[in-house]
Amino acid sequence: MISLPLVYTILALMAYTSSFWYLLIHLVSKREPNHWFIRLVLGLGLVLHAAVLYNDMLTPLGVNYDVFVLMSFTSGLMLLLSFIFSAFRPILALNLIGIPVAAVGLIMGFSLSKQNQFIEQHFLGLDIHIILSLSAYAVLLMATIQAVILWFQDRELKNKQKRLWVNLLPSFQAMESLLFDLIITGFALLTVALVFGFFTIDDFFAQHLAHKTAFSIISWFVYGALLIGHYRFGWRGQKAIRFTLIGFVLLAIGFIGSKFVLEMILGR
Repeated sequence: MISLPLVYTILALMAYTSSFWYLLIHLVSKREPNHWFIRLVLGLGLVLHAAVLYNDMLTPLGVNYDVFVLMSFTSGLMLLLSFIFSAFRPILALNLIGIPVAAVGLIMGFSLSKQNQFIEQHFLGLDIHIILSLSAYAVLLMATIQAVILWFQDRELKNKQKRLWVNLLPSFQAMESLLFDLIITGFALLTVALVFGFFTIDDFFAQHLAHKTAFSIISWFVYGALLIGHYRFGWRGQKAIRFTLIGFVLLAIGFIGSKFVLEMILGR
């Protein structure tokens, strides 16, 4: 018997595939795509993706924190943000990156996830902190990818012969505006996640979270300094790219470094 989540997964992948090829064909042939069609089909795919996640992630025993479910969650969130920002920024082409990422995340989450990855002593505040933290990491990862694309785009624009992928990208100004949209969103999510963490986690040192927290706070200051520098002193271009990369490297060191120390060295 075919399960309902499997039907949702297949339909979501059909919506993702249709919107991807429709958008790619129109952009390569330099024809204006129908924005309403893209929004309808891609929006349907996102709704179906969310339905699959609801079944896999939210269970009677609590939130399932299986790594593949979280990959599905973060990839879907990244596409959702790309979808939302493309509604008011001329960056529709960037969905060509977000769609396959979300499709792969959906497949992995549905086919490889396990249903028993729970936190033993969980409560609502801790679940909110974890979900907000994951969301902040996902958005700031998007900002980091965007910064890398901007760096390559800036290099290619200075050459006389542009490559095809550069021609498909939105203007440098639109891409830079999107970068700061993502940083503002990620910074806000990180701020709320840190606040929830301080109120929901009793002892960072006892729970071996001091390393992660310290790097998250330092990263928060880096992103905050970038936003202040941008809106007060006009920081942009290469300086914005460098600050974005430094901020995410600090976040990654805190997250990945903590897991490495706990699991590989301490065996916890």
